[in-house]
Amino acid sequence: MNYRHHFHAGNFADVMKHALLIQLVRALQRKPGGFFFLDTHAGSGSYDLARARQGGSLARVPEHPEGIGRLWTRDDLPPALAEYVDLVRGFDPRNEDAAAPRVYPGSPWIVRKLVRPQDRMALCEREASEHLGLTRSFAQEKRVSIHGVDGYVALRGMLPPPEKRALALIDPPFESQEEIRQIVTALGEAVKRFPTGVYAIWYPLTGRVKAAALFDGLRDLPLLPPALVADIIVDPESARMNGCGLVIINPPWEFDREAETILRYLARALAQAQGATATVRWLATARRIKPAPAVRASKARR
Repeated sequence: MNYRHHFHAGNFADVMKHALLIQLVRALQRKPGGFFFLDTHAGSGSYDLARARQGGSLARVPEHPEGIGRLWTRDDLPPALAEYVDLVRGFDPRNEDAAAPRVYPGSPWIVRKLVRPQDRMALCEREASEHLGLTRSFAQEKRVSIHGVDGYVALRGMLPPPEKRALALIDPPFESQEEIRQIVTALGEAVKRFPTGVYAIWYPLTGRVKAAALFDGLRDLPLLPPALVADIIVDPESARMNGCGLVIINPPWEFDREAETILRYLARALAQAQGATATVRWLATARRIKPAPAVRASKARR
């Protein structure tokens, strides 16, 4: 996809992803004990939306007006989306009285604004310039560690956590043809090590990235906990990214209903063409252990 996030910050995909991410965090906070948040592809943490107009050498059409911009002044937001917009508005003083957002928080700051003293965060970003921005952004933040490592490796190395509860966000750029294979392989290892963790995997809906391959790969895992698929399509006719989704492994209780409410509203509010839709469906409804393949008995020695 060649995804450079400051060009796309605050677009419909961020709205969908971050609105659901907030509700996942809130669900984990229903219990008093702390939890561990792992972001495998954290980016730089926050984004000056003025940069969204600047491409490599040409001006760009910013995407946030068709995303967070559509919700900024609405007075009919359901509570979950009102919380999301309030968080973005309060993230930076430049947003508070502005007619449109000027700075947008990435997933690391979305979660940082929600976590409690007993919660802990680890943010992974391998790309050098993004890692530098992330390090500067979180330099004064306690209980937040920054790692310039492969996020897929971090899934193996950091799970299970001492807290015994965790939310891992896997939000890769999908620049590699091997991305889906890497996701499935890393998740297979993570779920084997830590089967009760909550895993949220973001994916784009494009002609190039085949979401069906992701679903098939997850279904083929030897151990697959309950898994929910939530996605939105804002423009069914677009040849570019026309939608996106999240796979949530081990979703919290009744999260499917919360996701339906959020996405039903967003499909109307963020539609860029007729036929915009949102769906929430189960990929697996109960913990499933795939039986090992039968082994043909060897012939008895003569």
